[in-house]
Amino acid sequence: MPTAYDIILRKLNAHSPLDPGDEEALRSLPLRMRRLEPDEDLLREGDRPEAVTLVLDGMLARYHALANGKRQYLSFHIAGDLPGAQTLFLDRVDYAVCGVGRAEIASVMHEDLLALFKQRPMIGFAVWRETLVDAAICRQAITNNSSRAPRTRMAHLFCELYYRARSAGLGETKLLQLSLHQAQLGDALGMSLVTVNRSLQALRRTGAIQFRNGLLTVHNWQRLAAIGEFDAAYLHSRAGRL
Repeated sequence: MPTAYDIILRKLNAHSPLDPGDEEALRSLPLRMRRLEPDEDLLREGDRPEAVTLVLDGMLARYHALANGKRQYLSFHIAGDLPGAQTLFLDRVDYAVCGVGRAEIASVMHEDLLALFKQRPMIGFAVWRETLVDAAICRQAITNNSSRAPRTRMAHLFCELYYRARSAGLGETKLLQLSLHQAQLGDALGMSLVTVNRSLQALRRTGAIQFRNGLLTVHNWQRLAAIGEFDAAYLHSRAGRL
């Protein structure tokens, strides 16, 4: 079973290959483990975090809380992701992070990670690149929600999550566990529940996917990618094509 260090090294090596010395140094970092319950907040807007979080299992979501009590989900984070890496460089967070379903995380103190960057600069570059990929995902979400039709919008989100999970070595071929219900899909994609339901039905009819009870089954990846107008270049992964 992969350790927390195996998980983060696989993720960083996907876009920023590290040498054995870097890997050994990273494995020396002290980590604190924690479990999150569904919808439990890890960070709230305005917090001043002192640690960076690594997702080990399950999924986290970054979101903005709206005045009417609803949430706008900005991005989803799976095993290997560092959803709060920007906190190394920013004093306050302008977003919240919560669990989506149950999740397991590991935290490393800022002071320990920054000290490691000074000793092993390539690790610092790799984490910095991770924040840039994270920003690219957020930019793509803006385009997706503002410019694409509902069916295409939903297909693109499924493509991204499936591609990222497969690149990270998660899940089985064609299957991906997503702890998302229809209301959360609507909050992520700017859709009403009625539109979410219609979009799911439309995608099912294409034969590309099935999404039921939090389980995504990809029957035809090429068709799903075409419907979602998905190009993985913005993810900057060396893991290759599916």
